[in-house]
Amino acid sequence: GAGGAVVRALMKYDMESGQRKDGSGRTVPAWHIQEVVARVNGEPAWQAQWGTAVSRNPFVQFTLKGVKSGDKVALAWADNRGARRSDEVT
Repeated sequence: GAGGAVVRALMKYDMESGQRKDGSGRTVPAWHIQEVVARVNGEPAWQAQWGTAVSRNPFVQFTLKGVKSGDKVALAWADNRGARRSDEVT
């Protein structure tokens, strides 16, 4: 086979849908992860577009083909307010 790696990530994030109301009855604004991208050695390898229906602290799992020992795999996300995070493992 071509090899590969199973990527598993638990993303600590509250994921507000924009549907919930606070104690005063005001709508809590939507605040959620919009895009998730995995890169292998800097090259995009997997991508997801998310909306407001994804749960709090989402868990993702997927397989990247052709990943070899020593390759760098990075997972990055961006939310609807422009915040970003990226983590990388070898």
